[in-house]
Amino acid sequence: MAESLWPRGGWARAAHYMKHRLRRLPDAPHRIARGIFAGIFISFTPLFGFHFAGAALLAWIMRGNILASLMATFVGNPITFPFIAAFGVEFGNYILGHPAVMSPLEIFTDFGYASAEFWRNIKTVFTGGVAHWDQLHKFFFRVYFPYLMGGIAPGIFAGIAGYYVSLPIIIAYQNRRKKKLRDRLLKRIAQRTAEAEAATITEDDGGPTKG
Repeated sequence: MAESLWPRGGWARAAHYMKHRLRRLPDAPHRIARGIFAGIFISFTPLFGFHFAGAALLAWIMRGNILASLMATFVGNPITFPFIAAFGVEFGNYILGHPAVMSPLEIFTDFGYASAEFWRNIKTVFTGGVAHWDQLHKFFFRVYFPYLMGGIAPGIFAGIAGYYVSLPIIIAYQNRRKKKLRDRLLKRIAQRTAEAEAATITEDDGGPTKG
């Protein structure tokens, strides 16, 4: 649990690692960038527990890189989620014409109550108890639906920004990597050619001759 809230080495190091891994993915730059768009967009939705599945599905539909989409969901983390959720719920309420304004603490408290009631209702299938949906019904209209509606536009905006920021970086990195590999290959070829020429000269000058 501690690792999920604060990775070993800190979030800055984790972000640097994710950026490095994204740039090294063996795929076309535009496909990787589409995957990044998908992962960032899904991070702005309240599909907690399904961000990976949602990002992978959206990347597949967009013909983007699925692994890049999974890694891009890193945008949604314990540090950013309170801000994303607060803005999403408030913006969604504004769109829907609801006057309610909720703090991040209230939002995640409602998430906790709704989750607890959901699992209690699941248990009633096996225990024969009575299921209650009042809290979930209240949660859906008070938090979840406004969050969903309010997260779409910011998610698209952030996803497009991620796409256009990452695309030239990935292209430049891949071109630089290809150049390094090409230079390394040419150097190896030149070295082998020089060694072959040196061996030929040695044989011509003083190599063994047949009697």
